[in-house]
Amino acid sequence: VLAFVVTLVMLAFSESRKGGKSVSTHIATQLINKEDAVLLDIRPKKEFKGGHIMASVNIPYAELDKRVSELQKYRERPVIVVCNLGQTSSGAAKKLKDAEFKNVVRLQGGITEWKAQNLPVVKK
Repeated sequence: VLAFVVTLVMLAFSESRKGGKSVSTHIATQLINKEDAVLLDIRPKKEFKGGHIMASVNIPYAELDKRVSELQKYRERPVIVVCNLGQTSSGAAKKLKDAEFKNVVRLQGGITEWKAQNLPVVKK
């Protein structure tokens, strides 16, 4: 059982490293305000409409491969990938890095953590 747990932890660590580093809501806010970071919300459209960070670009994770070209104009800017809990974002961040985006980070805890910190969300 211990070997299984250790393997599982190592796998989770390895996968999180592939997607790049994650940033707290505080650091994300600084990136948005000081470096004009782009927020890429990869949740399904229905969840996005239920509440998202202002000025987020919504491209659901399932459509990212087909729609990554829509983000090309942001390649030189920091990109913050946002999902629901901060887990799915690593796969999206890896795809963006593979597409040669320069500065991609993940929002730690996703939109759930953003809301838990009482930070503003907008509904469409």
